[in-house]
Amino acid sequence: MSDTLVQRVDTGTVGAIRRAGGWIALAVLVALVLVSFAVGKFAVAPGDLIAVVFAKLTGTTSGVDAVTETVVWRIRLPRVFAALLVGAALASAGATYQGMLRNPLVSPDILGVSAGASLGAILGIFLSLPVLAIQLCAFVGGLAAVAVVYGLGARIRGHDPILVLVLAGIALSTLLTAAISLLKVMADPFNQLPTITYWLLGSLATIAGNYLVGVAPVILLGLIPLFLLRWRINLLTLSEDEARTLGVETKLLRAVLIAVATWMTAAAVSISGIIGWIGLLVPHIARLLVGPDFTRLLPASLMLGGGYLVFVDTLARTIAPLEVPLGIVTAFLGAPFFLWLLASTRGGWQ
Repeated sequence: MSDTLVQRVDTGTVGAIRRAGGWIALAVLVALVLVSFAVGKFAVAPGDLIAVVFAKLTGTTSGVDAVTETVVWRIRLPRVFAALLVGAALASAGATYQGMLRNPLVSPDILGVSAGASLGAILGIFLSLPVLAIQLCAFVGGLAAVAVVYGLGARIRGHDPILVLVLAGIALSTLLTAAISLLKVMADPFNQLPTITYWLLGSLATIAGNYLVGVAPVILLGLIPLFLLRWRINLLTLSEDEARTLGVETKLLRAVLIAVATWMTAAAVSISGIIGWIGLLVPHIARLLVGPDFTRLLPASLMLGGGYLVFVDTLARTIAPLEVPLGIVTAFLGAPFFLWLLASTRGGWQ
């Protein structure tokens, strides 16, 4: 693309949309959060929601019945906040993986983090551990899986390091999936197996405020280095030689980004189970909205990811008498939309 054409794109309609893309993503996020608070088996009127929030902020009496206040603060708030955290973490990790591995089809579980977290959580369920211990097992399992993949990638020489990481991640994921299947066969079919199956499909139904106390700081802490390094991630889309010429230690930077993205993904999976498509699909939508510049792509992915999971969770708890697992909803929504993106997008993914 010539410099003249780039300038026309940046100053034309597409450029204006990209510059305003962050505000568009923020407006969508706020709207979806308000809808999620209001909609459910127990509907909350917009006026009551505003009164409850205003009373909480000012320390006054809302004038709304106690049941509505309980629904807003004890049920909806932890769930909406969890959806925001998990969606933002998975989408940010997905955008990071896609950028640093230069592959638009990469998602946060490509290096085995989801399989490792699943095995850890299922092992905790199999051993009848308490909920917080199961979350810890999932978190440690995700980190351990990626550590093994990265260790294997560092020891295998003579091949493209990115390709080695991806292939090692696929191989380890297959092995861990086999271990998960073995535990499912050995699990108690009346008590443990339903819990394992439901966890693998992803859900926020059992989220409580105390579950988020340990996970929220972990995810927020992981976002800090991504924001600090977001302009350097743009350079990883270049070839290794070009990036090094510009003064970037590609191996060190890639190791840091893998560690941070894995850290956030493992923390998210530990409380929500496996929720697919967010880390793969949302960065594509954000890229269409704000362009490939990671300084804008990361905030847009974060907001769109949080908003998308809030929307999916609201849909999952309202479309049927029984709550639908989130992984099923994201698959039904994500796969057709992704196929549409493939069919409608022309040129490069950037």
